[in-house]
Amino acid sequence: MIKLNNFYGFCFVLNYFFINCLIMEIKEIVSYFLNSDSNILEVSFRTIDDEEDVLRTDSIDYSVVSEYGFELETESFNFFGEDIDDDLIIEEDKIELDEDELISFLNEYYTINEKSLPKSEFY
Repeated sequence: MIKLNNFYGFCFVLNYFFINCLIMEIKEIVSYFLNSDSNILEVSFRTIDDEEDVLRTDSIDYSVVSEYGFELETESFNFFGEDIDDDLIIEEDKIELDEDELISFLNEYYTINEKSLPKSEFY
């Protein structure tokens, strides 16, 4: 019985090491833009290992998002109705994405495609 407990303890430590030390995790989305014409998602982010003065930037084919089972686009609501002045319209072309879902997608994407993770760059 003691050998079995030692084995489970070893497996726990090994599992902890692989999950917390070897797997990258994104901590922050700095910016993103979904180009609806080219269907390319441009995203800048930081991982838990990155300092505040570095960024990672990547361009990903947006069709990959649905292949991974994610739906990133959020509903946008017009709270002002039709009474809004045309001079006050702000960047309607930007598609809003759920940033929590985007982080989840990117974590899964880069876990599976480790070699696709962009290198950190000073900005």
